[in-house]
Amino acid sequence: MTNPSNSNEDIAVALRYDAPAAPRITAKGSGDLAREIMEIARQYDVPLYENAELAQLLSLLELTEQIPESLYVAVAEVLAFAYWLSGKTPESADTDA
Repeated sequence: MTNPSNSNEDIAVALRYDAPAAPRITAKGSGDLAREIMEIARQYDVPLYENAELAQLLSLLELTEQIPESLYVAVAEVLAFAYWLSGKTPESADTDA
């Protein structure tokens, strides 16, 4: 998740989702650290999703913290985007585990 914010400082937040638990924050940073997180994601073909407001909210959470219920819908959209990019459907995701 990235934030090409209008404050001229990039923010990046990485999530990990292991069902059935809520997604967790696995990395976060701003400025140079955000750019490094995004570069590592690119190297490993991890999808990047730009949403400045969501990245800002998620950056307030602590590392390893589960996302709060109030952000479930927004993060579900991010996860759906990542699955779509990888060609997965809800049916194929069940068989990939």
